[in-house]
Amino acid sequence: MLAFSSCWNNSRHTDGEAMIEEIVDLGFPNIELSHGMTIAKLPGIQNAYKRGIFTCSGVHNYFPSPVEVMIDAPDAYEFTSHRPFDRQRALDMTFRTLDLAAEFKARYLVLHMGSVPMNPKKWTKALTSTVAGGGQHNPDYIQAKIEFVRKREKISPLYFHRALEALTTIAERATEVGVKLAVESRSRFEDMPTEREMIELQSHFADHPAVGYWHDFGHVQLKHNLGLLDHEEWLDKISPHLLGGHVHDVQWPARDHRTPFSGTLDYAALLKFFPANCPLVWELSPTRDTAEIKAALVRWRREFPDRN
Repeated sequence: MLAFSSCWNNSRHTDGEAMIEEIVDLGFPNIELSHGMTIAKLPGIQNAYKRGIFTCSGVHNYFPSPVEVMIDAPDAYEFTSHRPFDRQRALDMTFRTLDLAAEFKARYLVLHMGSVPMNPKKWTKALTSTVAGGGQHNPDYIQAKIEFVRKREKISPLYFHRALEALTTIAERATEVGVKLAVESRSRFEDMPTEREMIELQSHFADHPAVGYWHDFGHVQLKHNLGLLDHEEWLDKISPHLLGGHVHDVQWPARDHRTPFSGTLDYAALLKFFPANCPLVWELSPTRDTAEIKAALVRWRREFPDRN
């Protein structure tokens, strides 16, 4: 099932109904309601839903945004935080989002699970800068990458435990409202979970029907470009847990949320791992223009007629 994320035009609209109508006019009647949404837009979205002009494929936490957060910040409150207030606020906002997901008959809720306290400027951003300069095969780069992984692995158990504990609580509510929890692959190695942790997390919930994996094409490709994983091998390994994915492209080495076919991704090689009729949600930058998106959609429907 092809869908489109409201992250593309959310910031341009004050009225939720007009926001939905613009996406439908692109050619996407299935929409993922994304983070960064002010509560003021909710009545308009509800009106559009009641009119029957769109179906809600899923929702991305937090929806709507916490009222005290003035910017689009899906990680404003983390399940892994040292601050008990933040962890509880994250749970409360997720429960609220689940209730709205059920109202819109969403199939899934995309979740970010948190992070470990490592400065991305020192690690992921520094590695990305080296790769951008063509230094990914230098011994110093390889050593820095190994040091990064070792340090991340050393400090991660506490934060993984917090994420697992939170997901256990959320899964109870998700089962009650009939919405699946889609734990998203993240773009930074500092984020929770890493691929090793994702396998452990999915194994922990193997018998829980509400928990699965959400594949972000661009996020995983960024890690691939840093030499932290192989994109196809990872999809092959995690595919038994797949619920769906965020589709966007990547321009080398780290410019993501580009329109499909404008970057380096080989969709034919990657889509073979996805079950039929699972949600494939175009999650594009607000900078992508309408004509480019419509042209890409025509090509997508021509090349992947069974993925619409």
